[in-house]
Amino acid sequence: MNQDFYVFLVLGLALVFANLPFMSQRVFLVLPYKGGIKPLWLRFAELLACYFIVGAIAKGIELSQGQIYPQGWQFYVVTISLFLTFAFPGFVIRYMLVRRT
Repeated sequence: MNQDFYVFLVLGLALVFANLPFMSQRVFLVLPYKGGIKPLWLRFAELLACYFIVGAIAKGIELSQGQIYPQGWQFYVVTISLFLTFAFPGFVIRYMLVRRT
């Protein structure tokens, strides 16, 4: 497989993982939340955990392809911004389009 496949794989995983916290009332899709509706801070904590999971997968893919290139702080600022941009559809659906009764 070529590198383009892995780039699109990581971007696709980031898109899916960024929207997971907004699609379920369960904590990490496993544990039920006892308080009823999951609060926004818990969704952001899950979003941060998903960011690190996707980052670990990407680093593993990079290691399988060769040497890992050292990154500066700018790389992480750009990737967290991209991850938050990917999470926008889930946020909009959860908090702006769904009517509460």
